[in-house]
Amino acid sequence: MVKVMGIVGSPRKDGNTHKLVEAALYTAQSAGATVELLTLHDKEMEPCIACDICRATGECAIYDDVPGVLERMVESDGIIIGSPVYFGNVTSQLKILMDRSRPLRRDFQLKNKVCGALSVGASRNGGQETTIQAIHHYLLIQDAIVVGDGEPLAHYGGTGVGGPVGDVDGDEAGLETSQNLGRRVAELARLINP
Repeated sequence: MVKVMGIVGSPRKDGNTHKLVEAALYTAQSAGATVELLTLHDKEMEPCIACDICRATGECAIYDDVPGVLERMVESDGIIIGSPVYFGNVTSQLKILMDRSRPLRRDFQLKNKVCGALSVGASRNGGQETTIQAIHHYLLIQDAIVVGDGEPLAHYGGTGVGGPVGDVDGDEAGLETSQNLGRRVAELARLINP
């Protein structure tokens, strides 16, 4: 059985991004995957200090929660990364994780993992696609397989609208694209890992 991990890059607990990642994981589970939800709001994460120790050793020299998150990413067959829009991009919490995942590039440990992205903005055209593109660029640099939400919609991924916590509960398009993304990640992960 394949494992799909959802990463919530929001600084909020149980916010709109959390709800959409949960929706994606629900359909991934319905498609036959085991799922795990991981949040960054409760993790101790320091920014990369460009010491280059990871290039030599394959391990980060900073001792916090990031190495444990990276280990769980490596153990997964599929990964769904969600972030609210912060000035057209990902949150600082998610950016720290991205920057600190440099040790995974040493042996390309995310290679061929099926990955997708979702984002929540305050309006329908609130920067979701640029935030998703930032996540996609990160995943491509890690040599992961990037998917969108698949048919019948075929978008970049899950795109929700929400400001106050709970707004996405009424966002049918955001819920649908997120659910489709979860299904697509699970289905392709199962094809690659029979």
